[in-house]
Amino acid sequence: MFVRIHEHDDCIFPFLAVIQSNMTEALKQHWPEYLIEAACLGLFMVSAFTFGTLLEHPNSPVHQGITNPTLRRLLMGLAMGGTAIAIVYSPWGKQSGAHINPSMTLTFFRLGKVAKSDAAFYIAAQFIGGALGAVAAALFLSPWAEHPSVNYVITVPGSSGSLVAFGAEIAITFVLMTVILNVSNDAKLNKLTGLCAGALVATYITIEAPISGMSMNPARSLASAIPAMHWTDLWIYFSAPLIGMMAAAELYLRQKGAHQVGCAKLHHQNSQRCIFCGKPAI
Repeated sequence: MFVRIHEHDDCIFPFLAVIQSNMTEALKQHWPEYLIEAACLGLFMVSAFTFGTLLEHPNSPVHQGITNPTLRRLLMGLAMGGTAIAIVYSPWGKQSGAHINPSMTLTFFRLGKVAKSDAAFYIAAQFIGGALGAVAAALFLSPWAEHPSVNYVITVPGSSGSLVAFGAEIAITFVLMTVILNVSNDAKLNKLTGLCAGALVATYITIEAPISGMSMNPARSLASAIPAMHWTDLWIYFSAPLIGMMAAAELYLRQKGAHQVGCAKLHHQNSQRCIFCGKPAI
């Protein structure tokens, strides 16, 4: 039996070889950043499971001592916002850029600040790292994390339903990306980007979580869904954050232009190397 090789195959195979070569070279040069992205989202998930269990499990002394659910959400928000800030300003976060969110990585790719190979490896690392962190935390905190009041800190729509949750996720991610772009590209304010992002995370968990579960991150939502075996409404957290962030990026480009977009890092002015703009380590 003979297989006919069409003329267009002569174009496809070299193209695939170039892609493979680029991916291999990126992995060889930038693997530390990929591992950092995985580790940071994994740690974020461990933090979410830990504080979620402390604040929401009915046998927890913290839960028993704080009966007001809004106050508990405020404390959860402070904990997770603080975790996000710690990641951004840590040596690891300064090196990778602390995206820890596929939607953010894809948005910076749309803005032309992340190479295709780096975007692919970042996204893969984020999903893998988040899942490993969630599974590890679920095993360590078993059986407390599986209690219905904690339920592996899954993100689920509130009583208003899926469509409202979808709209809310678009809105909060739009605001988050708008703030990140405007603050990170301001020479006087760029060092405050991580603080602003963390403050928004804290605010959203306190106020918005009852509406959509406050995800903003498909890798974060999938990570909790794996040990919980809860796949309902995941479409919200895979689509809405990307729509919100992409819309914010498009508006920013139309208002200020592509030349006003600096780097894909949330904290760029530091001694760590930058794989996005080529800045060497100091």
